[in-house]
Amino acid sequence: MKVLVTGVKGQLGFDVVNELNKRGITSIGVDIDEMDITDPASVKTVIGEAAPDAVIHCAAYTAVDAAEDNEDLCRRVNRDGTQNIANVCKELDCKMVYISTDYVFDGEGTRPWEPDDKQTPLNVYGQTKYEGELAVMNTLSKYFIVRIAWVFGINGKNFVKTMLNLAKTHDKLTVVNDQTGSPTYTYDLARLLVDMVLTDKYGIYHATNEGFVTWYDFACEIFKTAGVDIEVLPVPSSEYPTKAKRPSNSRMSKDKLKENGFEPLPTWQDALKRYIAELNA
Repeated sequence: MKVLVTGVKGQLGFDVVNELNKRGITSIGVDIDEMDITDPASVKTVIGEAAPDAVIHCAAYTAVDAAEDNEDLCRRVNRDGTQNIANVCKELDCKMVYISTDYVFDGEGTRPWEPDDKQTPLNVYGQTKYEGELAVMNTLSKYFIVRIAWVFGINGKNFVKTMLNLAKTHDKLTVVNDQTGSPTYTYDLARLLVDMVLTDKYGIYHATNEGFVTWYDFACEIFKTAGVDIEVLPVPSSEYPTKAKRPSNSRMSKDKLKENGFEPLPTWQDALKRYIAELNA
């Protein structure tokens, strides 16, 4: 099997290529220098020449607040870029994995979101990722749409690294305590994505590490796990106004993974321990 991975310089793409290589599966990792996903000709040439059996599409415009001011660019990447890839996958009759987000939901209520719940995004980023989902669903039959949240990995910026860096220059931090979700360790997610692409159990899935937590409690656990002594104070989101509105409920149900025989990701606490150990190594 041969798998092409977009966004190889990002947190997830980097780990997906490593996971494929570990299993002896031929991987082709591309980023914007090799293939501009917003350019249909570039996508057709690169994927056409690679002739993969599957494409795992990790590349995206993910700057959530900046997206509010750069809606056209965000849409070109997240919707049009995804459409370009889906079109070539259809031509080549190859599988496609599209990475989506908890931000396709409005974040109301407290129950975990199911994969087929109504999508009503609160911000430009969420809206364009939802439009990417539609592009995949309306073009292909052999697809996996995998919604993830609160991502952290070795290769790139994330909340864990930000907290640990802030602790070097602050003795007190405030973190929002009214947004709840599940962190996702890209190392664990990469394993699941490769498991998926080896099957034909197509559809929409949610995939995060197990367990729910607020950003505040996540921060507290980060410092505890890393052995950092710092005061952390909980605050409401209203004290941290951001350009893009964030969902307060990002809990997602992963029952569909188990129903289809996929091994769920470990708990977020277990993932965090392994991640911090890797950062320290």
